Amino acid sequence: MSKNSKRRMQPKQKAVLSLVIFLLITLLCGYTTAFGVGKQHKGRIENIRLGLDLAGGVSITYEVVGDKPTDTEMEDTIYKLQKRVEGYSTEAEVYQQGDDRITVEIPGVSNANEILEELGKPGALTFTTEDGETVLTGSNIKSAEAKTTEENGIKNYVVALTMDEDGAEKFATATAANLQKSIIISYDNEVVSAPVVQTTIENGECVIEGMESYEAAEQLATTIRVGALPLELKELRSNVVGAQLGQDAVSTSIKAGAIGVILICIFMIAVYALPGLCAAIALIAYIILTMLALNGFNVTLTLPGIAGILLSIGMAVDANVIIFTRIKEEIRAGVSVQNAITNGFEKARSAILDGNITTLIAAIVLGLKGSGSVIGFAQTLGIGILLSMFTALVISKILVQSFYALGAKDPKYYGKLREFKSWNYIKASKYCAIFSVVVIALGFIFMPINKANKSINNYLNFSLEFIGGTSVTLTMDDKDDITDEFDKEVCDLVGDIAKTTSVQSQKVMDSNQLVVKTVELTVAQREELQETLEEKYDIKAFATENISSSVSSEMKSDAAVAVIIATICMLIYIAFRFKDIRFGASAVIALMHDVLIVLTAYSVFKLSVGNTFIACMLTIVGYSINATIVIFDRIRENLKEMNAKKDGLDAIVNTSIRQTFTRSINTSLTTFIMVFVLYILGVPSIKEFAFTLMVGVIFGGYSSVCLTGPIWYWMKKRQEKDDKQAAISKKKKK
Repeated sequence: MSKNSKRRMQPKQKAVLSLVIFLLITLLCGYTTAFGVGKQHKGRIENIRLGLDLAGGVSITYEVVGDKPTDTEMEDTIYKLQKRVEGYSTEAEVYQQGDDRITVEIPGVSNANEILEELGKPGALTFTTEDGETVLTGSNIKSAEAKTTEENGIKNYVVALTMDEDGAEKFATATAANLQKSIIISYDNEVVSAPVVQTTIENGECVIEGMESYEAAEQLATTIRVGALPLELKELRSNVVGAQLGQDAVSTSIKAGAIGVILICIFMIAVYALPGLCAAIALIAYIILTMLALNGFNVTLTLPGIAGILLSIGMAVDANVIIFTRIKEEIRAGVSVQNAITNGFEKARSAILDGNITTLIAAIVLGLKGSGSVIGFAQTLGIGILLSMFTALVISKILVQSFYALGAKDPKYYGKLREFKSWNYIKASKYCAIFSVVVIALGFIFMPINKANKSINNYLNFSLEFIGGTSVTLTMDDKDDITDEFDKEVCDLVGDIAKTTSVQSQKVMDSNQLVVKTVELTVAQREELQETLEEKYDIKAFATENISSSVSSEMKSDAAVAVIIATICMLIYIAFRFKDIRFGASAVIALMHDVLIVLTAYSVFKLSVGNTFIACMLTIVGYSINATIVIFDRIRENLKEMNAKKDGLDAIVNTSIRQTFTRSINTSLTTFIMVFVLYILGVPSIKEFAFTLMVGVIFGGYSSVCLTGPIWYWMKKRQEKDDKQAAISKKKKK
């Protein structure tokens, strides 16, 4: 064999080697996802932690010790407990029950005693001098954290404390007066530490030294954190509860996801031919990697988390759509297939990176500043974004180039680019804007109508997660009486009497009790419910109690602040990358438009506003920004390639929208397919969530095509007009 023939074989050999390595790695990861590794089956999909809504967990109820607490004391205690139990899971829920009780529900665990032992019994924490004077109480402690320091090669284990403003002032006075004396830290009247004051501490930050191990430091830090509550609590009861959304929620969601992925793969192959097959393979690899990442990072998966995964799957397909559309454009322009592949990936990179990085910024901010379900959403979205970029820019590229090297060199293998007629999108945008204003106004018009509706009595149909409600506990003669059918019948009955769809049920494991939560019931409704249930079923005991919202005012504030900061950060990034603040401003306007449209859906259709509402709105924020970036990227490119003075700025915008129209339609369609299947197959509580996402996807695609580019155009023209007027005024003055 000649040297030239050997050289010709090298690309094929490299392609075969690349495919074999990819196949082996995928099979290994797939095996780990299906069966796990080792005796504990690490990495197995069944080992992914599920939240309270999907799998249940441990429920612990505490009672306040002493006098009746104030509302402020209860709110502060609930919020501090919420932040503390997030160490076990970001999806843990804490809410008030009755006047003086607090319930903590932690998903993904089943041993109540173990949790109680780790969490401890929240009791009274005091800092006193040797003379017995109380210097601080637990309410003055903001944080307590175990740390390791090193000096001259020797490790020291310490506990770092941070105090509030009042505590810092008191501690400064106490340490100044008690140098070389002990400050005694007591928990429930038992001394847990007695560090000696070495110097005056004035900034409200100090460390407790002399711990014999990191474990000892962590134990002391935990004790201080547990005691740093505004109220003293005692355990009342603890038990294991079932899933809030019902046992079928997980299985139906998995089934819907599988069917959705299959339909997307078929669609991609039908539209993009060979590259579509590569995208389908890359998508399967993406899903496998996502499952491994959820296991590896110990993420608790809930319904909001599923929303994050759905969004990232849409973005994973979106990246491939952008790339393959570019490849089609290059081939149609007469470029060779090999160069078209290279150019397609190269030209698509900026849009993919900018779109994903913008959404990643939002995920990072939400993860850092949010709380509760917002953190879970941010975690799954962040993981999904990183993996989607990897699969699109690396795996898809390897696959397409390998198939080309193996002989797929005919342009027909890469699909035919559909050419859309030119359209004056800027002119049509005026009518689109009027339509959007009417739809958004419709949402606000329905709000006072909802307020007057006795069954809602609020501007939106807030669920029990937002406004609290009533907890109904049913005790049967035997635990076998609580069947899935019984559970469903009771929930339907409660929903009919309460005139709401916001109903959650939880089976208390290994007991004869069923707990049903719904919006607040009147005395008459409670009596009607009890009479109806006792007539229809053999109920041993019936009890009702008011419960507070599981989404506290602080958590709502955290979510709002996180979204505002994320929006500002995205605005700054877009303005920096596109070197024009108008791009960022246009993107934010489109984002607000999409959010308000979805709000209209909640208002008009009286959908339940709860945890899924937050997840839906966050999903729309991420989806809207990503879709907008693609059009802006093409405008940026055409501003360099076309002559704005000769062709006109409007022509550049209209051309950019036309060139990205295929991508906008196909991406919206693939994302819609995923959510639509979830809507068709999902349990009732998931259907509302899927419906609002469908609204968001449709109008997100609509705003990207019909509004974002034209908004930028009108802002640009206004700036040019202002600059011209300023120049004329300046000339007149001279």
